[in-house]
Amino acid sequence: MKFAIIAAGDGSRLANEGVAIPKPLVRINNEPMIDRLIRIFIANNASSISIIVNKEMDEVYEHVCNLKPSVPLHIIHKSTPSSMHSFYELSHTLGNDRFCLTTVDTIFREDEFAQYINSFIKSETDGLMAVTSYIDDEKPLYVETGDNMIIKGFHDENTHRFGYISGGIYCLNEKSIPVLISSIEEKMSRMRNYQRKLVERGLNLQAWQFSKIIDVDHREDIGKAESFLRTII
Repeated sequence: MKFAIIAAGDGSRLANEGVAIPKPLVRINNEPMIDRLIRIFIANNASSISIIVNKEMDEVYEHVCNLKPSVPLHIIHKSTPSSMHSFYELSHTLGNDRFCLTTVDTIFREDEFAQYINSFIKSETDGLMAVTSYIDDEKPLYVETGDNMIIKGFHDENTHRFGYISGGIYCLNEKSIPVLISSIEEKMSRMRNYQRKLVERGLNLQAWQFSKIIDVDHREDIGKAESFLRTII
């Protein structure tokens, strides 16, 4: 299976809080976040890894180019207006294969991730979306689920006490790409709107619960992520 990483943001919130190093290179327990993802993907039998890096982040681009992973690495050096546009750029490297896409700042348990990938490989769903009941996000995307964790909708507001939010990790099949192209053509610009369109188009999406997923958006999130990983036995 193919894997992909969106690392094209500017990391402005971290920079404004005094974190000088580019976001993908921020170390969590002494390991750059982008290196951690690559290592985990390889451990889960990645056939290739695609990465999009912000055009302004030469340091990140050079870092990734100097890596020598045991699987093919496809690197795109380009700035995009949104994570959905970054996904679109990455989609050209994904072909008709099943794939897992994540943003560079997602911190999760490695054992849970392995179970998640294995579940997707064994499933017949069009998409297995990571969710968590842990909410520590400024603008969470709430996930409405039905029987067997089938996803019925994505919501900006928690009007019906939805139990989960999106974790920013997406396992999808080839049916998701035409929907992505259509979303770009319709001038959409956010991953959450793309996810809504997947539901509208009738794709079979299922939620998979992680105990916790932390997005490293602020300086304090670095400590939260390190503490979370250190508590895992």
